[in-house]
Amino acid sequence: MIVIIGAGISGLTLAYHLEKQKKEYILIELKSNENQVGGYIRSVREQEYLYELGPNSLLCDSEVLSFLEELNISNEIIDANVVSKNRYVYKNGAYRKLPSSPVSLLFNSFFSWATKFKIFGEGKVRSKTHSKETLTEFFERRFSREVVDYALDPFVSGIYAGNPDELLVQYTFPSLVEMESQYGSILKGLKKNKSTERKRVISFKNGMQTLPKALATKTKIIYSEKGVQEINRLNDKTWEVVTSETTYQASKVILTTTTHQASQFFVKSNPKFGESLQKIAYAPMVAVHTVYYKNDLKMPLNGFGALHPSKEGLFSLGHVWSSSVFSGRCKENEVLFTTFVGGSRGYEKTRMEDHQIMAKVQKELRELYGVQTLPVSQRLFRWEKALPQYDKYIIESYEIAESLEQQHLYICANWKGGVSIPDCIKKAKTLAEKL
Repeated sequence: MIVIIGAGISGLTLAYHLEKQKKEYILIELKSNENQVGGYIRSVREQEYLYELGPNSLLCDSEVLSFLEELNISNEIIDANVVSKNRYVYKNGAYRKLPSSPVSLLFNSFFSWATKFKIFGEGKVRSKTHSKETLTEFFERRFSREVVDYALDPFVSGIYAGNPDELLVQYTFPSLVEMESQYGSILKGLKKNKSTERKRVISFKNGMQTLPKALATKTKIIYSEKGVQEINRLNDKTWEVVTSETTYQASKVILTTTTHQASQFFVKSNPKFGESLQKIAYAPMVAVHTVYYKNDLKMPLNGFGALHPSKEGLFSLGHVWSSSVFSGRCKENEVLFTTFVGGSRGYEKTRMEDHQIMAKVQKELRELYGVQTLPVSQRLFRWEKALPQYDKYIIESYEIAESLEQQHLYICANWKGGVSIPDCIKKAKTLAEKL
C-alpha cells in the first residue's frame, strides 16, 4: 500500500493519478474545522467579493489544461483580461512598464543603454556557474547589476518571497544552468527552447480553490485528529506510518507537507533527516485585500499589478490589481488590491498588529495611486510559513531525500523541484507513473 501524507495540491494530484491507475493508497490529512484541502490554495467568497489568500492565478500549458478538463472543471475557467499582460515595477519614484519583448526592451526606457548592451551581449560571457552560485551572482555575471535590482529582485520576491542574494540558481532556476551549460548563453537557450504554445493565465469563477476541491471529490482522504506522529522503517520492504488514531504499514511513503511538519515524523527514526528539514527556511507573508471605489483612484489599473524592488524601500512587496486581472472579484464600481507584505527580508513587518499593517498598506496606496479616501473594506490573512527558500540550507535535505528514494520514501512537495502549482501538478503525475 502507498501512503501519501498531506492533501495539498501535490498530495491530491498524486492521489488522483493513483486512483486512475487503480493502485492501493491512502491520503492522510490533518483534521480541521472545515476539513479544508489544498494547502496554500485558499479562496474566500463573501457576497460580491472573492479574495485569494494564496496563489492568485494559474499559468497553463496544454498539459495543465488537459488535466483541468479531466477534472471536469474547464467550464469553471475564466481567463485573465487582456490588460493583465502589462506588468509594472516601481523604479526611481514611479511605476514603469516592464519590457515584454526584445523590441520593447530596445525602445523602452526601463533599462539604461549600458544595461541593454550588456543584455544583448550576454552570449559573449564565457564564465560558468558553480554549485553554490546565488541568483544575484548568476544574473549580475551574465546580465548586469541593474537587471538584478529591477528585474530579478522583484520577480524573486513575487514568486518566492525570497532574497536573490541567498537563493541558489541551480535549485531555483535549474533550466538556466542547463542553458548556460548547453548553449553558453541564456538568451540563445531561450530562443532554442522557445515554445510556440501560448500559455493561458487563468483562475476559476469561484477562485483557485476550485482545483483542490475538485480533486478532493475524486480521491479518498483520511482525516486524522492530530495527523502523522512518526514514520519508521520496519524492514527492507515496509514503512510504518503512525497517526494519532492508528498505524499503517506501507510499501511506499510520499511526503507532500512542509519541511517543518515532515521533520517531526523523523525525530526518532532518522534524526539527521529531521534536523536537516528543520534548517530549511520559509518566508512569512501577509496578504492584505483592500477595496476602493474606482473613481477615487488617480491612476488607471491597466495591468496585472506592480512589484516593488527592495532597493526602493517601499513597505510591501507589491500589489496585484485583482479586479483588473479577473472579472467578478468585486463590484463594478470598485477595485480590489491584493497586497503582499513580508517575505524573507520583511519578517519584522509580519510581526506588526493587523491594524498597523493595514494602515501601512493604506498609506502606500494613497501615495502610489493617489487615492485620498478610506477604503470600502480591508482584511488580511497571515501565512507564518508561506514559501520555502531554495538556499544553501536545502542541500543536505536534498541529498538525504535522494538516498531515501532507494528505500521507497519520496518527496513530492513545493520545497523540492519547484514551488508553482503547475510544477506541483507535473511532479505528482511523474511520480505516480514511477510508483
